[in-house]
Amino acid sequence: MSETVAENAVLITENAAREIRKIIEEQELDASKVRLRVGVKGGGCSGFSYVLDLTETEKETDEVFEQEGIKIVCDPKSMLYLGGTTIDFKDEIMGRGFVFQNPNASTTCGCGSSFAV
Repeated sequence: MSETVAENAVLITENAAREIRKIIEEQELDASKVRLRVGVKGGGCSGFSYVLDLTETEKETDEVFEQEGIKIVCDPKSMLYLGGTTIDFKDEIMGRGFVFQNPNASTTCGCGSSFAV
């Protein structure tokens, strides 16, 4: 199934979607109501930290995308920093977790959980 997505959307890979579905199942959440909230907050090693949360809340002002069967929501302020970002999931010997590939970041910290613009 091919999905057309706006260029400035927040994207998730198949690996990330698989892990999100696994977490939804493990936490016994209603998959039809759950959204992946993606955002940024001030802080972290480089100035901004990424925020990922499973929620049933979708605000009127949120940008909404659907990728790999996962509904993604992002507030307008975070979209300024996250447009075009791809979220992947890595399970490697050196670590396990979500990885952000953000074309808007001028620098990224070594842990990959914060960035600067």
